[in-house]
Amino acid sequence: MEDPRRRDIALFRYGLIREAADPELTPTERGRLVRELASREHRGPDGEWTRVGRSTLDRWIVAYRTGGFDALIPVQRRRQPVSDVELLDLAVRLKRENPRRTATHIVELLVTELAGQGHDRQVPSDRTVQRHFARLGLNVRPDGSPPEAFGRFEAAAVNDLWVGDVAHGPRVGGAKALLFAFMDDHSRLIVGHRWGRHEDVLRLEAALRRGIASRGVPKRIYVDNGSPFVSHQLQRICAVLGIRLVHSRPGKPQGRGKIERFFATVRAQFLVEIADDQLASLEELNRLFTAWVETRYHQREHRETETSPLARFTAAGIPDVPTPAQLREAFLWSETRTVTKTAMVALHGNHYEVDPALVGRRVQLVFDPFDLQHLEVRHDGRDFGVAVPHQLKVHVHPKATAEPPEVLDGMTATGIDYLALIEAEHRQATRRPINFGDLYRDEPEDVQ
Repeated sequence: MEDPRRRDIALFRYGLIREAADPELTPTERGRLVRELASREHRGPDGEWTRVGRSTLDRWIVAYRTGGFDALIPVQRRRQPVSDVELLDLAVRLKRENPRRTATHIVELLVTELAGQGHDRQVPSDRTVQRHFARLGLNVRPDGSPPEAFGRFEAAAVNDLWVGDVAHGPRVGGAKALLFAFMDDHSRLIVGHRWGRHEDVLRLEAALRRGIASRGVPKRIYVDNGSPFVSHQLQRICAVLGIRLVHSRPGKPQGRGKIERFFATVRAQFLVEIADDQLASLEELNRLFTAWVETRYHQREHRETETSPLARFTAAGIPDVPTPAQLREAFLWSETRTVTKTAMVALHGNHYEVDPALVGRRVQLVFDPFDLQHLEVRHDGRDFGVAVPHQLKVHVHPKATAEPPEVLDGMTATGIDYLALIEAEHRQATRRPINFGDLYRDEPEDVQ
C-alpha cells in the first residue's frame, strides 16, 4: 500500500481487534473483549485519543477474518472538497499561530468570531479540521504525551460529592497565577473557582465560599493533601456546615480524574488564548474565566453525561443554599488560647481582656482574619462575648496575605479575541434583576 496514512489506519484497526479476532474464542469471551475495548479511549493514527463503538469493532473483526489485513485498509475516497476553503485556511493560520490549540477549540473560536461579525457561514466540523491538520502534519500534541487515564466512578446525585484541586496557569503581572476549583462530581459543574497568586487557604476559601453560596452545601468534599486542603480552617468550615472532608491517599489521586480533565480543557480552550503577562490583573483573569465557564463549559454537552453540566445540575431543581449568617459563621477563623490569671489572652502579638470567669480555661477565639480587633470568645459551646483589645499591634492575621501590584504587559497577535467575545456574551446574558453576589459577604479586595 503506497499511502502511509491508510496503512497506519489499518495497523491501528488491527492492533485493536487482533485478540478479539482469535477464532478460538467463544462468543462470550469475544463479547467481553469487545465491550472492554469500546469502553475506553485509544490513541489513533493521528495521535488524537478517540473511542471506537462496538458495532465498528465487530465490523472490523468480520472484515479481518474474511479478508485478512488488507480488508482493514480504508477505501480510497475521491471526492471534491465541500468545506469552506477560506475558513480552513484561517483554521490553519490559527493552529500555526498557537500550536497548543486543538481542532475542537479552533472550531469554537471560528463560530464565536463569525457570530460576533453577524455571519451565518457554515463552519467545518472539528473532525474535518482535524483531518485537514493531519494532512498538513499539524495534528500533533505539543508534548507528545497521552492524557492520563482515570477511573469512572460517578456520584449518584448533585451535591453528593465535590472534588477540589488547584492548577497552575499563566504569569499575570510577572507572577504565576493559580486556579482553585471545585467540581460537582455528578454533573461536572464547576461550583466554585478562583484565580490567585498563592496556594493558600484564603484562595481556597474564596473558591469554596462562592460555590456554597450559589450552589448549596455538598455532603462530601474530596481533596488531596496539599497544605490548604489539610488546614484547620477548611476543617472548621466542613464541621460547621456538616460536610464530610475526605483526603486522597498520598501518591494515589484516584477519584480526581474528572477535575484533572477539566483542567486539561481549561488549558486547551481557555489558557491557550492567554500568553504570559498578557493580562492586566488577576481581576481581569477571573472575569474572563467566569465568562468562559458560564457561557461555554457549563452550556456545552458533556460527552460522558450527554447533557450540559448546568442542565444536569439543575435537573432536580435548584439546591438550597445556607443563609448569610450560616455562611459567615462557617468561614470565620478560630484559634485556641489559655486565659491567664489576669483574664488576658494573646493572639499574634495582640493582647485582649476576656471574662474573668474564664481564668485558667482553654477558650476558642473566633474572628475574621482581616479584622483582629473583633474577637468572639467561646468556651464549651457557650458564647462569652467579645474580647476587649488591650494591646493591638497587628490588625490582620499573618496568613491573610495580600497580592502584589498588577502590571499590564503584552498583547494578542491575532485579530480574533475569543475571550473578549465570550466575556461580552456573558455580560449580556447576566443582565438580570437577581444578584447572586448578595448571597454571601463581600470578600476583601486584596484576596486574589
